[in-house]
Amino acid sequence: MQTFSMLKKFAIMKGRTNTEENIMSKKIIGIDLGGTSIKFAILTQEGEIQEKWSIKTNILDEGSHIVDEMIESIQHRLELLNLSAENFIGIGMGSPGVVDREKGTVIGAYNLNWKTLQPIKEKIEKALGIPFFIDNDANVAALGERWMGAGDNQPDVVFMTLGTGVGGGIVAEGKLLHGVAGAGGELGHITVDFDQPILCTCGKKGCLETVASATGIVNLTRRYADEYAGDAELKKLIDNGEDVNAKIVFDLAKSGDELALIVYRNFSRYLGIACANIGSILNPSTIVIGGGVSAAGEFLLDGVRKVYEENSFPQVRTSTKLALATLGNDAGVIGAASLVLQ
Repeated sequence: MQTFSMLKKFAIMKGRTNTEENIMSKKIIGIDLGGTSIKFAILTQEGEIQEKWSIKTNILDEGSHIVDEMIESIQHRLELLNLSAENFIGIGMGSPGVVDREKGTVIGAYNLNWKTLQPIKEKIEKALGIPFFIDNDANVAALGERWMGAGDNQPDVVFMTLGTGVGGGIVAEGKLLHGVAGAGGELGHITVDFDQPILCTCGKKGCLETVASATGIVNLTRRYADEYAGDAELKKLIDNGEDVNAKIVFDLAKSGDELALIVYRNFSRYLGIACANIGSILNPSTIVIGGGVSAAGEFLLDGVRKVYEENSFPQVRTSTKLALATLGNDAGVIGAASLVLQ
């Protein structure tokens, strides 16, 4: 009798273990929805990318084809890999625009031509039979860098992305901060420029975005070129009406160009002060800097770190570090996958 009970107990435990193993072997689909392309990945629950692909974003007809083409692409890939809905615990997606995380909808993603409400969750779950989760694309990238990138999977990480604008995401005590209206983490709209504040796309002046994004660096270049009387190469480019971008400015600064160094120091001043303020408010383990502008690498980080340390509260200075993002274009799909695990 005792032997039978022990065998029964063992069988139950074995069944439970097999179930747990089955759940843990299931995969996640991560989607990074952008205005130019849609990136997809199939990942393990440990964050390892096993398969990735992308398609062009079809924004014709007010973006009405986007979700259908995403569904078709996933279905085609699962057929190729001989996988089905049973192999997945969920799909996560990062999207531009105003995201309703509970309802799984998006509105106002103008780079996608989405002017009306998009019921993404409803359509994807109905078509694929896999649970679907969504958040803002900057928040999702923050989750990716926090989980598998420069954030070292620490519970308190801030991610700042320097692209055409400045985006951001805040992970505090392991959870994304959204704020009462979903505007938590809008780091690009911290006011930092009181010298000659420029009107931002948000409608106010002096935002970090106007001086620390790719566009912001061009703004600073034009500002200081007007005041500069020397013969720097960057000045010649501006005076000749040539196109100047962030990469050109940083490359010239690295080579010692006088005007480019003025731009670099002021860019570093604005971004370093913003990071010092973020550090004092949140005291994360890491402020991760990513986006296209961060391609300037350690040169960028050195200038920002110097200002950050000069303007930081002592305990913050010694506990909150600045780091460059490490995941590149994979941050979005990895962070989207982590939404499923949240």
